[in-house]
Amino acid sequence: MTENPFLLRQDDAGVVTLVLNRPDSRNGLSLGMLGALRGALAGIAADAAARVVILAGAGPAFCAGHDLKEMRARDYDPAYVQSLFALCAEVMQMIVALPKPVIARVHGVATAAGAQLVASADLAVAAEDARFATPGVHIGLFCSTPMVALSRNIAPKHAMQMLLTGDLIDAEAAFRFGLVNDVAPAAELEARTLALARKIASKSPLTLAIGKKAFYRQAELPLADAYAYASDVMAENLKRRDAREGIGAFLDKRAPCWTGD
Repeated sequence: MTENPFLLRQDDAGVVTLVLNRPDSRNGLSLGMLGALRGALAGIAADAAARVVILAGAGPAFCAGHDLKEMRARDYDPAYVQSLFALCAEVMQMIVALPKPVIARVHGVATAAGAQLVASADLAVAAEDARFATPGVHIGLFCSTPMVALSRNIAPKHAMQMLLTGDLIDAEAAFRFGLVNDVAPAAELEARTLALARKIASKSPLTLAIGKKAFYRQAELPLADAYAYASDVMAENLKRRDAREGIGAFLDKRAPCWTGD
């Protein structure tokens, strides 16, 4: 386990776990926390040994959103506010663009930008006691930036329900909405998430990177364009050594040997 003032990092056979480590602020996304996440994600993107990333939180919560105490201490300075939201947007986009799958491991609360973090991840596993909300309407600050990730992950009426009411939803509702993939007993959350990460990490890292990029790209395209793009991706994918190795292993009834080529 390695750490800095904002993050803990653990590497385990290709699975990198990043733990937000400011439990006193419910792991608020301050400038420092966002900067630490940006640096960690940039390093992981270039790390061939890293196959899958798990995002988690220390203490009683996953992430309660932006650090409101920091905002008030900065007297809501416009330059600070602009830099904060720009950095947050950059980090969320880095998660989507990262050529490794990202899984959010959620316990406690994931609210406002914390819910945005969950929605930005490729997958999410929640503890049964986890709660989610975009509660900005309660304090006169609409969750506009969390809305971007939320509205791209769940049905519009579910997103609007969360955004307009600010109400907490439980883990089962988050599962029904499509915000999380699985709900686990709290005692099993870490093991359940790690099992999912290890299963994904056993696949070809090249194939995972190709597939993740294609998934988000095709979603932006009209149907015919999406099929044309996806067909080109598959044709290019078939030129790679891992695809041919995987097909050969399947036909020969043996385990594949991935090289990432």
